[in-house]
Formats: sequence, structure tokens, C-alpha cells
Amino acid sequence: MRYLVSARLKPGKAVDLSGAIDDGTLGRGSVAGGEYLANMEAARALDDGRVQWVETCFCPTPLAEERAYWEEYFLLDKVQDAHARSRCRDLTGAEPWACCDCDCTERLEARLATKGRSFLERLADLLPSRR
Repeated sequence: MRYLVSARLKPGKAVDLSGAIDDGTLGRGSVAGGEYLANMEAARALDDGRVQWVETCFCPTPLAEERAYWEEYFLLDKVQDAHARSRCRDLTGAEPWACCDCDCTERLEARLATKGRSFLERLADLLPSRR
């Protein structure tokens, strides 16, 4: 299933998150692997302070595996279905692991890409060396 995640960077976590992204350790130990880095590359920083991205998750509870990794850096405001559950081929059992190559959130992701600015750019602005 694909989820639209809305979160806020925890105070004082910009340096730690940036380091984890730069050295590739963000999400290390998770079954989701490099998905965390891809999520941050696509994430958008909104004017109201939220960060949004679309995430793929196969857990019965949304982000059950990923939540602990994200909560180290973010306060998760909202995790909502990114498309109709009835059309999710993985969730319905029609095609296991369909979410890996599915384009079901293509329009949402294109629209999200026009909102705010790149989260990685915003994160770089928050680093002490950039001030």
C-alpha cells in the first residue's frame, strides 16, 4: 500500500538526519532498506513546517516497520492512504508486492513535487554551517 506521510522534523534533529542521509545509514537495519533515502529525496517541505512524502509499506499496520526509524527524526502528524485501498493490487491479493513497481500514486507524487520546496534543500538550510 502507498501512504501519504505528513510529518514535522523534531527540533534539534536536522544535523543528525542530514548525517544519516549523507552517510547512507538512514533506516539501516530496516527491511525497507534504501526506501528511506528515496523518500527523503522526494520529500517536500511545506510552508507550514510539515514535510510530506509518499511511502510504500507492506505492513498490516501502516508504517509498522518504518515508524521507529522515522520517529527518531520526525513527529508523524498523519499517515493516510495515498489511493483507494480497493484498487491496491497488493492489498487485494491480486498481485503480491505490486506496490514496488506500481504507478498508482504517480499523479499524487507529481502534484506533491510542485508543493513547497525540496526537503533536502530545506534541511541543508537548517544546518549550522549554512547559517
